Amino acid sequence: MKIFISADIEGVAGVVTPQHGQPGNAEYERARRLMTEEVNAAIAGAFDGGASAVLVNDSHGPMVNLLPDALDPRAELILGRPKPTSMFAGLDGDFAAAFCTGYHSGAGQHGVLSHTINGFAFAAIRVNGIDCAEATLYGAYAGSLGVPVALLTGDDRLQAQCAPLFPGVRTAVVKHALGQRAARALSPQSACALIRATAEHAVRNLADCRPFVIPGPHRLEIDLNSVALADLAETIPVATRIAPRSVAFAADTMRAVIGWINTISAMSATLR
Repeated sequence: MKIFISADIEGVAGVVTPQHGQPGNAEYERARRLMTEEVNAAIAGAFDGGASAVLVNDSHGPMVNLLPDALDPRAELILGRPKPTSMFAGLDGDFAAAFCTGYHSGAGQHGVLSHTINGFAFAAIRVNGIDCAEATLYGAYAGSLGVPVALLTGDDRLQAQCAPLFPGVRTAVVKHALGQRAARALSPQSACALIRATAEHAVRNLADCRPFVIPGPHRLEIDLNSVALADLAETIPVATRIAPRSVAFAADTMRAVIGWINTISAMSATLR
């Protein structure tokens, strides 16, 4: 039984400021160690529950955050970017379930460091009218492969927004949002203990889980944070301008939806 783990950083206990996710400072170095420890807890819980293999994909920012020499050696690790399907690179239909660790609520939502994919570019992302966090988008991609999301770890706002989408999912709430950059968090040790126990419970009860599917065809609508960003996105030939700051795309698959989002995200760097 194979388990896939997509690891983000904003939902990690003790992470509350943008500095925690930005390489080049002491706060980031501390946060990436905490991120690695929480991923190790999820790996250990997966094996405790009966997993035969675990694949971890580093899914935050530069995607070289996890410390390979500190990672549980039983797991394999995907690092770097760009890579196909980004935060869920490496997932296929052979996996029994996906875990999302260190995840957070979506753009425009309450929650610690809430955003969707790119906080500079995106004010909101909708697929067939569903307001999407990152877990929504990638959970739907996993669902299109027949793979359920079995574990979410992060703050209480992630749980409120995303847990209802995933039948049977287990959640480990490691902090409660007091604002976009403030939280009341468990200690790192308590957070890891909770994640390990919840991950084990998730694997032992996978029969309760069902894939989350957004039926196609898909209409992707993106609200950008400025008119200039929407001008840029509209240069894509298949984009439709639907408002001064918004564009839309038609897509046959969730993989294509994710491809368009990540294309615009990369393009947005030209306007920073």
